[in-house]
Amino acid sequence: MTSHAWIPTRRRLADTASAALAPVCACVLSLGGLAVWTATGNAGGPADIAVTDARLYLPGRGVPETAAFFRISNTGGSADRLLAVSSSRISEGISLSRHKMTAGGAGYRQITDSLAVPAGDTLDMSPFSSDVTVPADADWRTGDLVPFTLRFEHSGRVEALAVVVRPGTE
Repeated sequence: MTSHAWIPTRRRLADTASAALAPVCACVLSLGGLAVWTATGNAGGPADIAVTDARLYLPGRGVPETAAFFRISNTGGSADRLLAVSSSRISEGISLSRHKMTAGGAGYRQITDSLAVPAGDTLDMSPFSSDVTVPADADWRTGDLVPFTLRFEHSGRVEALAVVVRPGTE
């Protein structure tokens, strides 16, 4: 049996280089495009969360719950999620809620595990969108400040002071 060794000829080397050219060019173009995309800031960055306009509705007499609302701005390049809210003045019972409508037009709240805060956008909580449901405290008065800690998936904890307001006056 005779062995046929591969002998590099000019033709074989040209064919090999030609076959490798397309994948190498595709890789170089992709890498260059990604480098330009990143250098111009389009690859996104971490979420940059700010909490403003925090308000807590003054509960009515005998009402067991009230609502807190926050404006959460994300000026970063990545989305984040509000996972939980707590307060040093409230031991337990705080939950995140979304407001939904039935087919008949009645509104109701639905407890949720988290609320999305899209990149470059604002989650503006209101009685018509989402809120933080809070057990009522009969000692609260209009103008009181109640501390809250908002916990985000990527941004961690953010502190906010909510002012107690009468519903409909903010």
